Amino acid sequence: MSVNTFFWFENGAEEAADFYTSVIPNSQVLDISRNCDGSAFIVSLELDGQTVTIMNGGPDHPLTDAASLQVVVDSQDEVDRLWDALTEGGHPGPCGWLTDRYGLFWQVVPAALPQLLHGDDPAKTIAVGAALRTMSKLDIKALQDAYDNA
Repeated sequence: MSVNTFFWFENGAEEAADFYTSVIPNSQVLDISRNCDGSAFIVSLELDGQTVTIMNGGPDHPLTDAASLQVVVDSQDEVDRLWDALTEGGHPGPCGWLTDRYGLFWQVVPAALPQLLHGDDPAKTIAVGAALRTMSKLDIKALQDAYDNA
């Protein structure tokens, strides 16, 4: 048994897979099933150990923010790099969420965030939550400052 993430794209699955594997380290396209005309139908890829399948299924089921890929990173440099790459041609959203150029929703999250949001001091975690809600791309220092200064 295996559990994989599966997304229905209108089109562009192969191009998206190539882009995603170039942006996320330790990633690769695993397989491409093609239509009779040679275009990609189903693309399987691995994003840093997570298997994702993308299907070119047409416009019947558009992507929404109800499903997203979350990338947890260790540094602000990595937040910045991924944010810049994934929002190019896409749209920034609130609280670390964004939509890429293919319409897929992502969350770029610093690894420190869960610790800041689930600390022992409710006033500090409330301050972090308030700071978080003012951000688009997440700023680790600003989140830590909110925690420390509460």
